[in-house]
Amino acid sequence: MSVEQALIERSGNKCELCGADHDLSVFEVTPSDGSEDQAILVCGTCKSQMEDPSTIDANHWRCLNDSMWSPTPAVQVVSYRMLHVLRAEGWPQDLLDMMYLDDETKAWADAGITDEDDDRIPTKDSNGTILNEGDDVTLIKDLDVKGANFTAKRGTMVKNIHLTDNALHIEGKVNGTQIVLVAAFLKKQ
Repeated sequence: MSVEQALIERSGNKCELCGADHDLSVFEVTPSDGSEDQAILVCGTCKSQMEDPSTIDANHWRCLNDSMWSPTPAVQVVSYRMLHVLRAEGWPQDLLDMMYLDDETKAWADAGITDEDDDRIPTKDSNGTILNEGDDVTLIKDLDVKGANFTAKRGTMVKNIHLTDNALHIEGKVNGTQIVLVAAFLKKQ
């Protein structure tokens, strides 16, 4: 049986991402060995938008809300990658936060994500120094922590920070509580 026939049988002759039943073709999920386990059946709309990101219609990809739960690892990988591409829209980030991939599938999905879309604005401290994942910072002013009923005092060290999708904020632990901090109130060590 050919790869295409196996995919047609697996998918019920529908796009494994959006469910369309026309203009179907095989899409190899890189890196691929050419087997049916590393390919999916997609419609022309999905394929053209995956191959040329400048033509992406974010509303078309709302179908990922369903396809991300597919039991097929190749479909999960493509769903994860497309949600990653679309994450600036807002709603895809919520789906990414919910999505679970086993370690092997997650490594495969991450292998296909390039850093070329990493043109995000860098997170900078109060002095304009670029902050990186895992840096240590110090608070430069007292900050009231809402919901935790304490004030993070000036001079408090925050170790091993985590960057967020928002360049203005970082995450870190203060007094044993994981909180989001405004980067402009921090100084890199």
